[in-house]
Amino acid sequence: MPYIIGTAGHIDHGKTSLIKALTGEDTDRLKEEKERGISIDLGFAHFDLPDGTQAGIVDVPGHERFIRNMLAGAHGIDLVLFTVAADDGVMPQTEEHLDIVHLLGVKLAIFLITKTDLAPASRIQEVDEEIKILTLETSLEGSPVIPFSAVTGQGLPELREQIVRTLQSANKPAPKGYFRLPVDRAFSLQGHGLVVTGTALSGEIKNGAHVRCLPGDQTFRIRSLQVHGHSVESARWGQRTALNLAGQEKDPVARGHVICDEKLTLATDRFDTRLEVRPAASKGIKNHQRVRIHLGTAERLGKLILLGRIEKVEPKQSAFCQITLTEPLLALRGDRFIVRDETARRTLGGGIVLHPWPKRHRQGEPDLEQKLNRLCDSQVPALIETFLEESDDFAIPLAPIYQFLNLKEEEAKDWIGRTPVVRSFSAEGEKLYATEKKWQGLKETISKTLQEFHASHPLAAGMDMEEARAKLPYEISPRLFRVLVDILSEEKAATRDGNLLSRPGYRIQLGAGEKTLTENIKKILGANPMAPPDLKQLEKDLGAEKNKLAEVIRVMEREKSLVRVAPDLYFLSDCVDKVRGVLYKYLAEHGEITAATFRDLLGSSRKYIIALLEYFDRDGTTVRVGDARRLRSSPPAGKQSAER
Repeated sequence: MPYIIGTAGHIDHGKTSLIKALTGEDTDRLKEEKERGISIDLGFAHFDLPDGTQAGIVDVPGHERFIRNMLAGAHGIDLVLFTVAADDGVMPQTEEHLDIVHLLGVKLAIFLITKTDLAPASRIQEVDEEIKILTLETSLEGSPVIPFSAVTGQGLPELREQIVRTLQSANKPAPKGYFRLPVDRAFSLQGHGLVVTGTALSGEIKNGAHVRCLPGDQTFRIRSLQVHGHSVESARWGQRTALNLAGQEKDPVARGHVICDEKLTLATDRFDTRLEVRPAASKGIKNHQRVRIHLGTAERLGKLILLGRIEKVEPKQSAFCQITLTEPLLALRGDRFIVRDETARRTLGGGIVLHPWPKRHRQGEPDLEQKLNRLCDSQVPALIETFLEESDDFAIPLAPIYQFLNLKEEEAKDWIGRTPVVRSFSAEGEKLYATEKKWQGLKETISKTLQEFHASHPLAAGMDMEEARAKLPYEISPRLFRVLVDILSEEKAATRDGNLLSRPGYRIQLGAGEKTLTENIKKILGANPMAPPDLKQLEKDLGAEKNKLAEVIRVMEREKSLVRVAPDLYFLSDCVDKVRGVLYKYLAEHGEITAATFRDLLGSSRKYIIALLEYFDRDGTTVRVGDARRLRSSPPAGKQSAER
């Protein structure tokens, strides 16, 4: 099983000397580090375990000016070797480093009282007491303490044994999700190109695989892999890994980027969390305070927005908050982060990402704390329901769901299938998911919308589908809406007629005025059925209001008492059926007919004859061939009775 060992402690408390005594490797690789005698950036080594595996070692700088570098290497640590010099005792960076490893969730630690060759036994005992007091109420309370000297070798055998014992007894489950490697170093190697290194947080990757760099969305192919300096075919979580990447480098890859599986696509510039404030933040943390966020190897300026009508979080307290960032980064649910003050002088607190892509929370948002508490729930079905409910979209595809859960696609799909409150919809070539609660809410909204439409448009057969879609509380694509309408029809929640939606069982009820207008329209059109007035003349003859007349005519069309032959020309249906019968009989006997012959046959004017012939072309009775019309291969369905 792979492990990462990290160092922590104040500057000049012997971290690098400790690693050299333990492994024989000098982790100070920079010229400036050699000249100044202090660690400036991260150093790397490995420790051989009895089972033949190697634990990666990350040696971090202790100077307060290089805390940002320390934080870039502190993620992913399983066991911390925490140094406290016997002559100095607990110092400012001792306290800050302890806060950091506590906030990052490190549970395993070995404290080394270093430089014991410079202090008497009584002083070593005092430092031991200081360590015990320092670790009270932290994740490292009760950790073993070993006196150590890099000069005399005191404590080295005990340290080796304790490391092996601690790691072998550790119950470390494999992290969920796809491959992620926060980049702590990126450089070009002559003849090889781009090389990045880091500690893999999750998943596994193989030679030749394609990976993504986030933020930035660049894609690369893995040319070769190394773990602890040895070429390998694959690398996995918990290993110090170097990746040689091939591909077009559009933007520089640097510390703070993440190399990940191609299935991970979403970066974020805000996330919801529960913030723990450490005692070092003596003045607490205020609402809208500007801070520095360290997550993985990334550092971002940001703003901390306290949630739940509070304006300040005091030291040793916790509170829900939303953190907004000036630049995006890759953050997933469960990732730990550190908060430092804007000037980068002290560590204020930290927490765990609860929601990587939340919406902006409104002041006084109802049930906000309850929603946030649900995000703290580790039960996958509850998380799926919460994520879908909180989404601004009605239904979402699988990809953001599995990325939110930090699970692989197949695992997320399996959990969704076992979550009864989730409903799926197939649209646009993929499955989309929503909660049953959202679906029922959408049904109620559509039902209410149709009811209001019928009340305000009593003569309309239904509401246009696009108009109904525009009234929904979600942005739903036309294709998905058609799928939803089909389901509404199956569940008898709505009725669809062409492009019109209505409530089930809805029937147009004409009032006395509308009935009178209907009869008057029939009377005027029937006065000279082969030469009816156009719509403008009809409006004038009836003295009717234009919109009212249009509504009544639409009703008569749907009831099939009128036929719209041309844009502004209507015939009585009986008249059209008779004309069709005459036309069909003539064509059956003669084969074709011209407009002039048809005019003579009916005794009407060219204006009406042309309009009728074009109507019969549209409805499938005839087909135009040059200046003549012929019957189509068979008469339109349902019209033979009129033709007989």
